[in-house]
Amino acid sequence: MDIEWIRQQLRSGNYEFSGHADDERQAERIPIADVEGALLNGEVLEDYPNDPRGPSCLVLGHGSPGSPIHVVCGQTPSRRLRLITVYIPSLPKWVDERTRRR
Repeated sequence: MDIEWIRQQLRSGNYEFSGHADDERQAERIPIADVEGALLNGEVLEDYPNDPRGPSCLVLGHGSPGSPIHVVCGQTPSRRLRLITVYIPSLPKWVDERTRRR
């Protein structure tokens, strides 16, 4: 997935949170504005072109006050940006915001 396409969809309001993404966002107390900011200023950390749900990617961005946020993004059949999950990277899965634990 292309980060510019993600940003374009976000700016035009052509996106949606999956139920899971919204539940995770609320559980982690991540404001919607921080998710949007992370996508607008973030980078694709991992690309999943062969995801069985359709092509997707992991975006790393930062919310306020600079805390890392991961957003897994996909696309609906109608080419709408779908936010699949949203979380703050942490142990035990992540060593730091860029490195998965092996």
